[in-house]
Amino acid sequence: MAEDCMLCRAERITPWFHEDEICWVAECEICETPMVVWREHGVEPPPEHLSHMLAHLKDVAERQIGEHWLDRHMRNIPDHWHAHARPAGGFFGR
Repeated sequence: MAEDCMLCRAERITPWFHEDEICWVAECEICETPMVVWREHGVEPPPEHLSHMLAHLKDVAERQIGEHWLDRHMRNIPDHWHAHARPAGGFFGR
């Protein structure tokens, strides 16, 4: 855990939809879409963690926003793996 990393701190400042020993899924404070965050600080989760996290994000996104696409580009926090579910047609021209 990196003490200066807001994703490591995992503060509950928005609604949370899922959490387990690998990840948590909550509403992103900035873009207000579902976001999955790896509990380990780093940018290369092992394949089994990646598939686990993306499955939970997809499940939450289907319930919260319906049709969506997964955005794995880490814009604001590039040193801690996370991904967003974006509404179809709603972000970045997709």
